[in-house]
Amino acid sequence: MKYRILHYGEAELRKNCEPINEITEEIKQLVSDMFETMYDAKGVGLAAPQVGKNIRLAIIDIGDDPIVMINPEIIKKSGKETCLEGCLSFPGLSEKVERAIKVTAEYTDLSGDTYEIEAEGLLARAIQHELDHLDGIVFVDRISKARKIQIKNDLEAIKNGETLYEEEYEDEYDDEIDEDLE
Repeated sequence: MKYRILHYGEAELRKNCEPINEITEEIKQLVSDMFETMYDAKGVGLAAPQVGKNIRLAIIDIGDDPIVMINPEIIKKSGKETCLEGCLSFPGLSEKVERAIKVTAEYTDLSGDTYEIEAEGLLARAIQHELDHLDGIVFVDRISKARKIQIKNDLEAIKNGETLYEEEYEDEYDDEIDEDLE
């Protein structure tokens, strides 16, 4: 079952999530439904609060093996880099966000086994992004106040249920090509 992904402005995205004390059939079904929801939305990660569930659960699939993270915690970070980042709860919006280059995280999987993962690149960024959601933090909280003011109208549009798309543009060269084709 696909869930509706909550958008910026919905209160559930700002809550600190509760730990999962038992891996039940309901949790396993939620994970399955979250993967279906994430893949349908063409995302690489999804946290439980984004589908209205106030629990410490996140899923990630950057194209390798899908990861289910129950009660995850980042235990080590190193380096810093700024990259363009988006979020399924902010449809159409991308912003440059500074994150650690490498992270080490601990989590439990659906079998109840505990893992430690060392990640860098997109996986490290996805882990940090999804774990922020579990603490009620959204990616625009990590951009400057000045930039937030610049994108205020976009944020309001998202709150109102709109999806942002980058506008296509034509320059003079494109017009010349069009004229040549006629």
